[in-house]
Amino acid sequence: MSDDTGPISLRLTTSDDEDLEAEWQCPTVPPSAAVVLAHPHPAQGGNMRSLVTSELFRSLPALGVAVLRFNFRGVEGSSGTHGGGQPERADVVAAIDALALRHPDVPLVVSGWSFGADVSLGVDDPRISGWFAVAPPLRILTSDEFVAGADPRPKHLAVPEHDQFNPPDRCRRKVEHWVETSIEVVAGADHFLVGRTQLLAKSVATFSAALRR
Repeated sequence: MSDDTGPISLRLTTSDDEDLEAEWQCPTVPPSAAVVLAHPHPAQGGNMRSLVTSELFRSLPALGVAVLRFNFRGVEGSSGTHGGGQPERADVVAAIDALALRHPDVPLVVSGWSFGADVSLGVDDPRISGWFAVAPPLRILTSDEFVAGADPRPKHLAVPEHDQFNPPDRCRRKVEHWVETSIEVVAGADHFLVGRTQLLAKSVATFSAALRR
């Protein structure tokens, strides 16, 4: 377990043998939950140190939540090439493998921002307790590939009020048939959520802790 001296570097191996760089951080107290953080679109410069991903990674341990962030295939020190979203689902599963091994007895939440949110919502793994999607475009995968939508486990979508790609009204229409799905409108924010990351961190921590068995 981390002694709060900073993140621990990890290497993850996917089911198709890609080697991903990752970082894990744990609170000094026993965690209430564990969260995988998936970053925004690599083609737009997204990586595990992008704003929202980085701020959640920094803030959540202080709220009692263990976190793991990683670079998708083809990004910085991760092997492979960008695959458009479908193969990246295996990257999320590799992150789940690593986090579930370290924290098997607390709820495990997959939380992505933008591209990472869409990819995460395409992952069905029995170890997932719930999904927390930040500003999901809901267009990276096909509608059938958003397997979380029909899953009975909880989903929480944090949608910026002024999101440039999928604003709240459009998002509500897209997920109207999803089950166990709540939408939180982040007031005053656009897709990049500048100045709203602390609010998001508290929301992620509250959602995750509520999933305790």
